[in-house]
Amino acid sequence: MTVIDTTKDVDALTVTLTARFDAPPERVWQVWEDPRLLERWWGPPTYPATVLEHDLSPGGRVHYLMTGPGGDQHHGWWRVHEVAAPERLVFEDGFADENGTPTEDGLVTRAEVALRAEQGGTVMTVTSTFPSAEVMEQMSAMGMIEGITEAMNQIDGLLAA
Repeated sequence: MTVIDTTKDVDALTVTLTARFDAPPERVWQVWEDPRLLERWWGPPTYPATVLEHDLSPGGRVHYLMTGPGGDQHHGWWRVHEVAAPERLVFEDGFADENGTPTEDGLVTRAEVALRAEQGGTVMTVTSTFPSAEVMEQMSAMGMIEGITEAMNQIDGLLAA
């Protein structure tokens, strides 16, 4: 299994997932940098992602949609803040309308991705910070933690290809 630890810290308003991969950081970075690879793992297996716009540079944005088993579509967006390939990526993530415009629901997280070489592979840490305990609980109840865990567990297969 790719994800080796999941920590929910209610006091800090964070959820941190740690994963280990048998590939160097430069290779793992590609699953974020390449939109065709990103869409093969960003959604959980039952909600695959389609990346519609992908500008992974500071100030850039990513627009994606996830399609559920019944054909239902859920759009999302990233606003990219920091990019230091292949070690660090920081972005905001939230829900969007079909045009990629952020919704006003307040369900936004700040994601910090860190990649570090370790024992011939890479440890990737993704920390999501929530704006409030209410948003953290609402997103947890929606299955966010299980969904991102299932999504990240698809990366090993991409790296092996």
